[in-house]
Amino acid sequence: MRCDHTPAWKVLTAHAAERKGFDLRTAFAQDPSRADTLSQTAPHVFADLSKNLVDAATEALLRELARQTGLAAHRDAMFRGEAINTTEGRAVMHWLLRQPEGSLGGDLAEPLAQVHATLQPMLAFAETIRADAQITDVVNIGIGGSDLGPQMAVLALQDFVIPGKRFHFVSNVDGHELAGVLKGLKAENTLFLIASKTFTTIETMTNACSALGWFQAQGGTNVARHFAALTTNVAAAAELGITTTFGFWDWVGGRYSMWSAIGLPVAIAIGVQGFRDLLAGAHAMDQHFQTAPLVQNLPVRLGLLDVWYRNFLNYTSRSIAPYHSALRRWPAFLQQLEMESNGKQVDRNGHALAYGTSPVLWGEPGTNGQHAYFQMLHQGTDVVPLEFIAVKKPTHNWAKHHELLLANAIAQAQALMLGKADEGGHKHFKGNRPSTFLLLDELTPASLGALIALQEHRVFVSGSVWGINSFDQWGVELGKVLAQDIHARMASGQVAGLDASTAGLLKRLR
Repeated sequence: MRCDHTPAWKVLTAHAAERKGFDLRTAFAQDPSRADTLSQTAPHVFADLSKNLVDAATEALLRELARQTGLAAHRDAMFRGEAINTTEGRAVMHWLLRQPEGSLGGDLAEPLAQVHATLQPMLAFAETIRADAQITDVVNIGIGGSDLGPQMAVLALQDFVIPGKRFHFVSNVDGHELAGVLKGLKAENTLFLIASKTFTTIETMTNACSALGWFQAQGGTNVARHFAALTTNVAAAAELGITTTFGFWDWVGGRYSMWSAIGLPVAIAIGVQGFRDLLAGAHAMDQHFQTAPLVQNLPVRLGLLDVWYRNFLNYTSRSIAPYHSALRRWPAFLQQLEMESNGKQVDRNGHALAYGTSPVLWGEPGTNGQHAYFQMLHQGTDVVPLEFIAVKKPTHNWAKHHELLLANAIAQAQALMLGKADEGGHKHFKGNRPSTFLLLDELTPASLGALIALQEHRVFVSGSVWGINSFDQWGVELGKVLAQDIHARMASGQVAGLDASTAGLLKRLR
C-alpha cells in the first residue's frame, strides 16, 4: 500500500498537528530517560537521536507506517537478490560486494563467487601499484559514483594512505580541472584509472582521451602500464591501448559502486587489508539492517525520521556537519546518494506523488560552517534539521585542537536545542531546533564502511516508505541528450527549433 493511502499516514498527520507545540526542552525535563531511549549503538556508530522532534510515541507510529508499507518485505527482497529496481529490471546487490566469500548458497552463490573472483585480482593489482616506487601519482578519472565515493573515502582515510603516492580525482568535463591536476605531474610516474561502466560517459571519456593525449605528448609510450580501466566494455578500453581492466555488474548502481572495482583507487591508497576492513565494516551494518528489530534498527530509525521531517513537519532540507576535516567530501557524497536516489516525483508504478520525497542535503565541515551558514540554522526563519558527525579519537597529537573541535560540536547541538531569550530580539535564539549526533570512536576503514552502509540503508528505508524506485536516475539523462544536440550546434551555428533563450546563449557563446 502506498504510504499516503495507509491508516498510519492519517494517524501521523493528526499526530503532527497535535504536536505543533512540541518542545525539546520540556521533553527532556519531563523524561529523564529520553537520552537513553533515543540513543543507540550500531556497528562502529553511536547515534544520539534525542535532540530530534520525536518521542517514543512518534517512533512507534512511524514504525507502524513502515509495517503498512511493507518495508521489511522490501528489504528482504533486496537481500534475496530480487529485481527491486523495477524500471530497469535489475537486482540491487551492492551489499553482495561486501559479503564474505562462500557465505551464501542458492541463487546467490554464483554471483558471490564472481564478486570474489573479480575482487582478488583487483586487490592484487592494487598491491602491485603500491609496491611500484616509480608510480608516485594515481589519477582517477570518473564522474558521479565513479568519483564521489572513492574521492571521499581516500580523503577520509588519509591517515591510512601509503606514503610516497599522491591521489588525484578528475570528474568535471571543465578542462580547468584536468589541467590543474596534470600540472606538475610526469608521465613516467603517473597511473591513470578510467572509471566508466560502459566506457561511453561523455565527461569521463573526454577527460580520458585528453589525459591520453597529455601522456603521449609528454613522451609516454607504454599505455598498458600507465592506464587501467574500471569498466565492463573491455573492447572500448582496448581501442585506447588499455589492457588492464576490472569489471562489475549491472546490479551495482553507480552511487553504490565504491565497493566494486570502482574502489580500486581506495585499495591502492589503503592496501588490501584496509580495503577488506572497509568491506567488513559495511557488512556489519548490512547484518544490523537485516536482523535488528525495527525499534533498534538504526538505518530504519534514521530513514523514518527523514520521512517524519519531510512529510509531516514539512522540512525541505537537511544540513550535514562533519566535525572532522578528513570528512570534508562527506556532504557531497551524501548529496548524490540521497538526492539521486530519492529525488523522484512518481511511485514505482509511475503514478504522480502527492507528497514530498528527498530533502535537499547540504553542508560543510565544522567548525567552518559555524562561521558561515550556522547563523541561519540558529536564527533563520526556516527550521533545518542538522546532522553532526564526530570522531572521538584523533590521529594527531594536538589534544587541545580536538577537544575544542568536539566541544564546538556538542555546544552547537546544545545551542540549537536550548536557544537563548533576549528581549531586544537581535540576540534572541528561539531554540527547539532539531539535530542528530553520530559518533565514531575512530575514523578507520571499518568505521567508514559502516557509516557509508548506514546511509545507504537509510536512503533505502525512506525510499521504500515513499514507494519510489531509489535505484534509477532517469532525471540525469535528459540534460545529457540535449547537451549532445547543443554541442553539435556550437560547430554548425544552427539555431532552428530552439527557444529564444537557448538560441541567444548559443549565439553569444559562439
